[in-house]
Amino acid sequence: MAHESLELEPSRGTFKPMADPRRYMPEPPPVRVIAVEDVTLPAATGKAPELDAFYVGLLRFEREPGESSLSYRAENVRLRFDVRLPPVRRDDYRPVSIEVPLLADVEKKLVEMQTEYERQRGLTPGSDQLVLLDPAGNWVAISEMREIR
Repeated sequence: MAHESLELEPSRGTFKPMADPRRYMPEPPPVRVIAVEDVTLPAATGKAPELDAFYVGLLRFEREPGESSLSYRAENVRLRFDVRLPPVRRDDYRPVSIEVPLLADVEKKLVEMQTEYERQRGLTPGSDQLVLLDPAGNWVAISEMREIR
């Protein structure tokens, strides 16, 4: 099968793009926390670099600039950390549910980082989760985003 080349006609005038007067609105991060409001988790002091690598580097949250506390922004809510001196006391051990665009990409990165996790298979196709501890010792359940149709 031969491929034909496509040629464009030369422009008849000069093109000048117009500046968009609307305020710039950045795209939200490609990650969601399954929650109706901001989530606050405990963390020991000194864990910020490890938490940045986990939440920003691995899961693609955005670090909130100018925040006095440790805070990450997802598409829908914020994940905040209550930084305390160790030992950190936890009120419960329920995992934070996080949705990412491609679960396979996160799993590949976890294998490369040699991070322990458990894959939990769901009852329906595509409902698998990766369950693991974040660097602060909080349980996280990562699943793949599904389109609502």
